[in-house]
Amino acid sequence: MKHTLTVFLFLFFLQMVRAADVDTISIPSAAMHRSYRCVVITPASYKEGTRRYPVVYLLHGHGGNYANWIRKVPAVKELADTYQCMIVCPDGAISSWYVDSPVDSTIRFETYVGKEIPAYIDQHYQTLPEPRYRAITGLSMGGHGALYLAIRHPEVFGAAGSISGGVDLRPFPKNWDIAKRLGPPGVDGTNWTGYTVIGQLDRLKPGTLPMIIDCGVKDFFIDVNRDLHKKLLEKGIDHDYTERPGQHDWDYWANSIQYQLLFFHRFFQ
Repeated sequence: MKHTLTVFLFLFFLQMVRAADVDTISIPSAAMHRSYRCVVITPASYKEGTRRYPVVYLLHGHGGNYANWIRKVPAVKELADTYQCMIVCPDGAISSWYVDSPVDSTIRFETYVGKEIPAYIDQHYQTLPEPRYRAITGLSMGGHGALYLAIRHPEVFGAAGSISGGVDLRPFPKNWDIAKRLGPPGVDGTNWTGYTVIGQLDRLKPGTLPMIIDCGVKDFFIDVNRDLHKKLLEKGIDHDYTERPGQHDWDYWANSIQYQLLFFHRFFQ
C-alpha cells in the first residue's frame, strides 16, 4: 500500500511538473498609448527546447477580461498540452467588440488584437509566425471579434472560430454598450453593418478561411448565427457549423472549446 501511494505521488508530481505554464504579461499598444494584461499558456514541452508552436488566440466576452478563460475553464491548460499549441488570451476591455471605434479614438482593439498582439507574441515567444499556424476564436463578443478580425486580416490569421458569437450586432441596438463604440445604429442598423461579421462576408472567397461556428439552441444569439450560416452557404463558403443543446453560459463554452481546438489542431497539421 505504501509503495502504491509512493508511485501515485510520483506520477502526480511528474504530471504537475510537465503541466502547461500559464503566464500573465502586459502587452503595450502603440495605437491606444497604454498596455493591457494578457494570459499566455505554453505547453509543458515548450521548456524543453527551441521548438516553435502554433498559436490559438482566445477572446473573452462582453464584461469579461483576459483571465476569464483560464479561471472559468482551467482545462484549457490541458488542451494546450494535448494539441501542442500556445493559447493566448488578450484583453478586449469590457465592451470593445474588438473594433476600432469610429466614435471613440481611445478604442482601437481591431488594431491591438488583430495586429499588435500577434506581432508581440511572435517577437517574444517561440511561435510559428505564419497565418497557417495562427487561429482565433472566442465566446459571445469574442466570437464576433474572432471572425471579424480573421476576415479582415487574412495576413495574420489562417483559421477562425466563434462560440455563441454576436455575429450580427444590428438586432441589438440597445444592448452591451454597442452604441458607445459604434455610434447611433441608424435605420435598421445600417450604420453598424460595416462593423459586423455579416457585413464582412463579401471579403471572403471559398476556401480561404477555415471556420468553425457553433451556438446553443437556447442562446439569444442563435438566430444571428443561423442567419450567418445560411449566408455562408449561399456564398459557397466552407465552414463547420453546429447547434447543440445549451445556452449562453460557461457550461456550453467549456464544452465547445474542446471541439474548436481539435478543429484548429487539424488545421495546423
